[in-house]
Amino acid sequence: MKLVIGGYAQGKLNYVLQKYDMEPCQIWDGGIPMNKSEQRDTVVINHLHHWIKSRIAEDGFPEEEIFAFVENCPNCVIISDEVGNGIVPIEAFEREYRERTGRILVELAKKAEEVERVICGIGQKIK
Repeated sequence: MKLVIGGYAQGKLNYVLQKYDMEPCQIWDGGIPMNKSEQRDTVVINHLHHWIKSRIAEDGFPEEEIFAFVENCPNCVIISDEVGNGIVPIEAFEREYRERTGRILVELAKKAEEVERVICGIGQKIK
């Protein structure tokens, strides 16, 4: 599994598609395939942070779900915005979302074979 993080609108998806020459691939935007029949060999999860937010809003368990997905799809590439920078939100839900997203990304980074941060379309290898 590869993890790509970075700020909003920094060209993360384009970077991944060019770097890993992932044609053809299956791109899930703001979601993850819930069963094997929905997956191809190469899966890119774009905007993981949006999926996490929606699962928290639905009282889901994004931690368990994403780690189960990664276990079943070890060749995937996961792309997420960094959400922990900036002003701390006033709303409790927004704080919880940022906290849980950050913790999920930490655990994904531990499991990933590669971690990169993309700024202005340029990747910087972290791991």
